Amino acid sequence: MAKAKKPSSAPGGLVNRRARFDYELSNDIVAGMVLTGPEVRAARDGHVQLKGAFVSIKDGELWLNNASFSLKLNERGESSRTVDTRARKLLASRKQIDAFTESKKQGFTVVPTKLLTSGKYLKVVIALGRGKKRWDKRETIKRRDQDRDAKRMMR
Repeated sequence: MAKAKKPSSAPGGLVNRRARFDYELSNDIVAGMVLTGPEVRAARDGHVQLKGAFVSIKDGELWLNNASFSLKLNERGESSRTVDTRARKLLASRKQIDAFTESKKQGFTVVPTKLLTSGKYLKVVIALGRGKKRWDKRETIKRRDQDRDAKRMMR
């Protein structure tokens, strides 16, 4: 009898909620990633953190920097995980990379917003963002609280 698959903790993908708060996001693309086996396992298990991650462009290639993958070591024990934050290459078309390069020259930042783990391949959604100022962030918090109170009153 076939062994039942255990459900992953992140069924659709991992979302970088901090990116929506820190940046005004505009157009986004879905890019592939170059990963090793343990990194794929960590992503499918939901042991990835995109908070503080960003995308840089070096030599005409996109690189995902500062994304934390909690890799499982081969040792036995309870705390047999290590955090790996090395740069990972992203796979996108030349046209998309050129568009992001032009936008970066205009002052935009390329930010990962979501890691998609549902299909056969792992993909990351990256978007152009312009950093919010402190008062913009306060306005976002205020609007979120007002929406929460309105929903509470409707019930």
